[in-house]
Amino acid sequence: MILMKTNILSSMASLFAAMLLGTSLFAATPADPETNPRDAAAAAAARRTVITAAGATFPLPFYSEAFKRYWEKNDIPVTYAGIGTDRGIKSFRSRQIDFAGVDVPLTAAELKEMPAQTVLVPTSLGAVEIAYHLDGVDNLRLTGELVADIYLGRVTKWNDARIASVNPGVSLPDKEIYPVFRLDGSGTTYVFTHYLSSVSPAWAESVGTGKSLTFPRGVAATGTPGVAGLVEKIPGAIGYVASGYSASFDIQRALLQNAAGNYVQPSTESITAAAALQTADTNVMLTDSPAAEAYPISCFSWVMLYRDQSYSGRTREQAEQTLAVLRWLVGPEAQNLAAREHYAPLPTAVAARAVELLDSVTYGGKPLK
Repeated sequence: MILMKTNILSSMASLFAAMLLGTSLFAATPADPETNPRDAAAAAAARRTVITAAGATFPLPFYSEAFKRYWEKNDIPVTYAGIGTDRGIKSFRSRQIDFAGVDVPLTAAELKEMPAQTVLVPTSLGAVEIAYHLDGVDNLRLTGELVADIYLGRVTKWNDARIASVNPGVSLPDKEIYPVFRLDGSGTTYVFTHYLSSVSPAWAESVGTGKSLTFPRGVAATGTPGVAGLVEKIPGAIGYVASGYSASFDIQRALLQNAAGNYVQPSTESITAAAALQTADTNVMLTDSPAAEAYPISCFSWVMLYRDQSYSGRTREQAEQTLAVLRWLVGPEAQNLAAREHYAPLPTAVAARAVELLDSVTYGGKPLK
């Protein structure tokens, strides 16, 4: 039964993503839910409320596992389509989904463009890892400025004196460095380039921060799996990869120097440390945190929902079920899943703030608590 639910949920998410992207995945097939998960998904949708969401791919591995678990426990299907932050916001703005996943903080101007007041709730922590492929060289150390200069084309060989200086005693090969970057617009690229802009004036002036940028040098790939796949395949490659994906590939991860001068590898502890100082304002970037043990390219992921849920014919039951799944998502059971999926649970103070934000959601102006 659990396996069948998992297959149905995956099919529902795929079909929903196709609908949002304006594509079709339908084919003429028998209407037997035992042999046709797509028909089973449609049947399930007809019988009960289905919570639909879409957006950032960064938290997708965590959300997929969490929402599968939620369905198993509560018999309420939750579909999340990883279509990217921008497309998720577009679907949210047109009220096609119950909530959107975003991995870039929205500005006050962007929030003002929404058709109604919105709430941004932190749901997890993750990291952008510096992945590399250098046989025989594990635990490579890099600084943010070095990473920027690699992508700027100022450092082109692995045995460059500047890399050697932060890796004493390590035999570095006389091998070309092949930077890999995202071709598609992504929140992962935004977080990565926000960090580079904060530690490298040269990067800030010549390239800057954004979800879709023109990289001065390197090999383009689509999606985080595309970047990780090229790093895995190309000796000498380097890339930036969301933390929830790297375990699926045979790639190495660099230790990165943080603002305190320590070399830190992404881990549950180092990602959590980056958010330890955040409480009231959770709509912020965590890059280059001053915390001594923090991994310097850490970030929140958020969900965005409308503060008042009585819109577009939504029932109170729909609103209550949407809020219930989000309360569970920021609670201890789901947050424990985050660590298993190579993310990090929200610090206690941040989780408490997330609950406060959800408590502010209303239906027809009345609390949904």
